[in-house]
Amino acid sequence: MSTTARRPAQRLGLKDRLSRLTYNKACQLLGPHGRELLHRGSRGYDDLDLDTCLQIDDERFLLRLPPSRIGGEDVVVTLSSREDSRDRIHFECSECETTCACIGTAVSLILEEKTLLGLAEAPPERSPIECLSEEQLVEQALADRVERSKKEKFTLRSNDPSEPWTDYTITSAASGKSYRLALRGEEAGESYCSCPDFRTNTLGTCKHLLYALRRVRRRFSAEARATPPRTPDSFIHVHYGEELELHLTLADDHGPDVAKAVGKLAKGPIRDMSGLLRCLRKLERLEHNVIIYPDAEQLIEERLLASHLEDVVAEIRKRPKSHPLRKTLLKTPLLPYQLDGIAFAAGAGRAVLADDMGLGKTIQGIGVSELLAREAGIRRVLVVCPTSLKSQWRSEVERFSDRSIQLVVGPVAQRSQQYAQGSFFTVCNYEQVLRDIIAIEQVKWDLIILDEGQRIKNWESKTARIIKGLKSRFALVLSGTPLENRLDELYSVVQFIDDRRLAPAFRFFHRHRVVDEKGKVLGYKHLDELRENLQPILLRRTRDEVLDQLPPRTSEVVRIPPTEEQLDLHRSHMQIVSTIARKSYISEMDLLRMRKSLLMCRMAADSTTLVDKEEPGYSPKLERLKELIEQLFEEPDRKAVLFSEWTTMLDLIEPILKERMLDFVRLDGKVPQKKRQALVNRFQKDPDCRLFLTTNAGSTGLNLQAANTVINVDLPWNPAVLEQRVARAHRMGQKNPVQVYVLLTEQTIEESLLATLSAKNKLSLSVLDAQSDVSEVELTSGIEELKRRLEVLLGKTPDAAIDESRQRQLQDEEQRIAAQRERVAQAGGEMLGAAFSFLGEIVGNGDDSQPPESLVSSMRDRLAQCAEEDSTGKQRLSIVLPNRKAHDGLATSLAKLLAANGTGA
Repeated sequence: MSTTARRPAQRLGLKDRLSRLTYNKACQLLGPHGRELLHRGSRGYDDLDLDTCLQIDDERFLLRLPPSRIGGEDVVVTLSSREDSRDRIHFECSECETTCACIGTAVSLILEEKTLLGLAEAPPERSPIECLSEEQLVEQALADRVERSKKEKFTLRSNDPSEPWTDYTITSAASGKSYRLALRGEEAGESYCSCPDFRTNTLGTCKHLLYALRRVRRRFSAEARATPPRTPDSFIHVHYGEELELHLTLADDHGPDVAKAVGKLAKGPIRDMSGLLRCLRKLERLEHNVIIYPDAEQLIEERLLASHLEDVVAEIRKRPKSHPLRKTLLKTPLLPYQLDGIAFAAGAGRAVLADDMGLGKTIQGIGVSELLAREAGIRRVLVVCPTSLKSQWRSEVERFSDRSIQLVVGPVAQRSQQYAQGSFFTVCNYEQVLRDIIAIEQVKWDLIILDEGQRIKNWESKTARIIKGLKSRFALVLSGTPLENRLDELYSVVQFIDDRRLAPAFRFFHRHRVVDEKGKVLGYKHLDELRENLQPILLRRTRDEVLDQLPPRTSEVVRIPPTEEQLDLHRSHMQIVSTIARKSYISEMDLLRMRKSLLMCRMAADSTTLVDKEEPGYSPKLERLKELIEQLFEEPDRKAVLFSEWTTMLDLIEPILKERMLDFVRLDGKVPQKKRQALVNRFQKDPDCRLFLTTNAGSTGLNLQAANTVINVDLPWNPAVLEQRVARAHRMGQKNPVQVYVLLTEQTIEESLLATLSAKNKLSLSVLDAQSDVSEVELTSGIEELKRRLEVLLGKTPDAAIDESRQRQLQDEEQRIAAQRERVAQAGGEMLGAAFSFLGEIVGNGDDSQPPESLVSSMRDRLAQCAEEDSTGKQRLSIVLPNRKAHDGLATSLAKLLAANGTGA
C-alpha cells in the first residue's frame, strides 16, 4: 500500500520564517548551548537604537551591535535564507566563526519584539462573543468566514465550466484538503459544501462557498446567474439546518408515473426510511435514475441501523440484571451496570462512556464491539489508546472474547500494512495516528474506540483535529474525565462523537460561558440544558452508584508550614506572574516566562532544591513524608502508591526509603513501555514490594489494586489527574479500604490549587451527572483572556501539501455520479435518435428524393451550435426546454406521429 499522499508544500521567505520562529525552535537552531545564548543575548539590545542599527526585509535580517573591544568595529549579525542551513535560516557574525552571544542577541530580539519588528501585531480589539446579541453573533460568524475566504488561497475546479450552478471541487492551500461544492444559488442555504464547518455551523455557508460564489459572480453575468440550475437527475441530499434532514428533489423531466411513485416524499423532510427504500425500488422498476449523495447514503444507513437496534437495546436496558446476555455476551459475566452501559452505547451508535475510573470501561468497550458484531455485522474495530494501555487491551480482549486482535508496532514502513491485515480489533496509540493517518484512512472502520478520550480535549490541537477526522459508522469514547478544566474540553470530545450535537463553537460558548468585558471566563451557565442535550449520547455512573461493590475510601489533607526560604522563592516568581498578567497583550516569551514562574512556585512548595539546585534544600514536606512513611509501614499489610509531579522529587524521596530499607519499584517517563508491566506485576504479586513510586506516567491505565494507600506528595493542575491517581487503587477488584493522603504546603500556590480543584470538580459533576440540579457554576480562570491577548503572527501561511487521499475520494464520487448521468444521457440520445429517424421516414412517404443540400447544410450548422464532441468522439446535444409545458408538448407530438403510423412505443 502506498503511503504517498501529499505533494510538496510551498516554501516560506525569511520574514515568514522569523514570524513563526518559536523559543524552542530557536534553541534547536542555535545548538546545544541555545538556551544559554538566548539568556545572555536578551540583555544585549536594551540600549540599542533599532531605527539606525537594524535592517530587515524578506532577504535578510541585519543587526549592528557595539564593538566588543575598544577601537574595534561594529559587530554585524546577519540572518538570511539558505537552502543548506537548518530550517533554511543561516546565522552569521562578523566577529565570531561559531554560533555566539551576538547571534543570541539577534535571535532574542526577534523573539521578544516581533510586534515592533513587524513580524506580529497586537491582537484585534473585539468584544467577546459571549457579550454579543444573537444577531451580532451570526453577523460576526459570517464576517469571520468572509474574511477567511478573502485571505486564504484556494484552487477551484468546475465540473461544467459553462454553467455557474454546478458541482465544484475546491482545494485549500492552507490545509491541503479538498472538498466537494454544489452551487445552486447565491442565497445562504441553497448550496452545499462537504467541509466540516458547513456541516456544523448552521449558517448555510462557509469560507469555501463564499470564495466560489465570488468567483462565479466575476465570471458569469447577472442574467446567467439568474437562470435557475437545471436538475437533469433526481437526487437525494441532506439539508443542513438545525436538524439533519433528508430531501428528495425530482429531475426537471420526471413524468406522472414518477410523481405518483414518489408521492409525499418530495414535499418535505423524509423520516420514514422504510418508505424511502420502497420508493427507490419503484423508481428502479420505472427505470428512473436517482442519485444518492454520499452524505445522504450515510445518513440513511445510520437511521436504518438505529431503528434495528432500538428494540434490542430497549429489551436489554429494561432488565440488565436478568438478561441472558449478561452471562453470554463475553466469556465472563458482566455486572448489570456494565451490560446497561454496553446497550446504551450500541443503541446510541456514537457515544461517550464517562464512568468513574475503575468501573470497567475497557470491558464495556469490548462488549459494545461484540454486541454490534452480532446485531449490526461489524467486522473492523480500531482502538486508539495511550501507549501504556496497548498491552492491557490485548490481554483483556483475549481474556473476555474470542475475537482476533492486532497491536500496531514497529517502524512506520511496517505499520502501514498492519492496519489492513483484517483482525477484528486493531490497537494503536495516539502518536501513531498522527504518523499513520494515510494508512488508517485506507481502511473502512466499522467502530472506532478512543480509550482515555480526554487526549483530544484540546480542540485546537493537531491530535484532536486529525482524530476527529477519522470516519466510522459507530464510535465510542471511553473517558472517566471528558471534562477536566473547561467546557471546551467536553465540547472537543463530543465533536468526535457527533459534530452537530453541541452546535457550532461560537453558539455553544455564547450560550454557556459567563465572561467579563475582557473575555475572562468567570463561570458557566445553562448547564441543565447542556445535560439534557448530552443525555442521548453520554452515560456516566459514579462510584457512589456502585458503592456496594467497592470498598470504602477516606481522604486526608496533610497541611505543612513552609520555611522562609521557600516563601522567598515563591514570592519572587509570583511577582513575575503578576507583572505579565497586567500587560495589555502577551507575547510567546511572556507566556513562557509566566509558565516557568508558576512551575517554580509549585516546585518551591516541595523543596527549594527543585528550584535553585542547591543542597541542602529546605523541605518540611520531605520531613513530614518521612514521618508518614514510618507510621504507615509499621503495619505489615500496608502497600502504597506514591505520586509526585517531578522525577527530581522522587530522587529526593528515594534515600528516605532506602534508609528505612523499604522495598519499592519506580515508574516514570524514562522507563520504556515494554518494562512497565513487569514493574506493575512485581508490585501486585510480591508481598515484599511495599511501595510503587511514580510520576503522573503511572496515573492512567494501570491496575494497582494491591495498594491500599495513595500518597500525593504534591497537587496536579486539575482534579481529573488527582482522581486518576486514586483510581489506580480504588477500583473494581479492590478488596480493602483505601486511604488517600494529600501533602500541602501552606501559604503557597498549592492552597490556591486545592480551592481551584474543588471548583473544577464541581463543574465536572454539574455537567456530567444527569441527576444534578446545578445550572450555573462560578469559575475563576484567566486562560481565555490570555489566549485573547496573544500577539498575532503576520508571516504568510505556507501552502500545505495536497491531501491526495481526499482528492481521490472526491474523484471517485464524481466518477460514480458522472457514470449515472452518462447512462441516462446515452439512453435519452438513443431514444431521440430513433424517434427522429422514424419521423424522417414518415415525412418522406417512401419517396427516395432528398431535401435540398442547402437546407440540410443549414440544419447541420444549427445543430452544431448546440452539439459538442467529447474526448471519445461522441456527439453531445444540449437543449434547454423553456418550461415543463414544452417538454410535455414534445412528448405528445412524437406519440401522435407514432400512433398515426400505427406503431407503438
